[in-house]
Amino acid sequence: MRHALIAAVVATLGTKAVFGQTRPAPFVDASTVVPGLILDMRYAGPHNFVGRPIDGYERPHCLVSQPAAAALAEVARDLAARGLVLKVFDCYRPARAVANFVRWARDLNDLAGKAEFYPTVDKLTLFRDGYISPRSGHSRGSTLDLTLARADDGRELDMGTPFDFFSPQSWPADRGISAEARANRALLAGAMRRRGFRPYEKEWWHFTLRHEPFPDTYFDFPVR
Repeated sequence: MRHALIAAVVATLGTKAVFGQTRPAPFVDASTVVPGLILDMRYAGPHNFVGRPIDGYERPHCLVSQPAAAALAEVARDLAARGLVLKVFDCYRPARAVANFVRWARDLNDLAGKAEFYPTVDKLTLFRDGYISPRSGHSRGSTLDLTLARADDGRELDMGTPFDFFSPQSWPADRGISAEARANRALLAGAMRRRGFRPYEKEWWHFTLRHEPFPDTYFDFPVR
């Protein structure tokens, strides 16, 4: 049943899914490659918009394709001169986790994370407005959700909204946030672009490697 739901989710893409329990060789643990990387893997624990650990996240690891890890390491080295490090919230995301999000979004009575993550959004509109989708580039292994933090104390820079805040305020181009937050968003986006990542227009934290190695493949091995 679980694989049937995951396959149905991936089938909407017209691409292929790769099931299995073992991490493929082209994937690495980013923390072993990226200097100073801070991990805050939200879906491996309860601090996320669902309010509990998500299917497929067995350990709080940041797994990504080797090219994405190498590019991210260059970003980290560039930022070190500013006294900054990268802090990641999500990396590779199993297809089963995406299916978990879809099931959650369809249960309109499950509102555990509403006050923190979508206080002004009706859960009924999450699909329509693009906050939840039956597909995720994260499952291809070269997309990351991340922010900037100070190297000396690990404190996150002000980005105007928290990670995974469902609101137009989270769009990188939103002008309703402070000048400092806009500058911090621009700093993050510029650093990522210089090393080959493209941003997403509706989430300031979301970046995908431009020449990702698996553009048509959605993986489902667990994060462990």
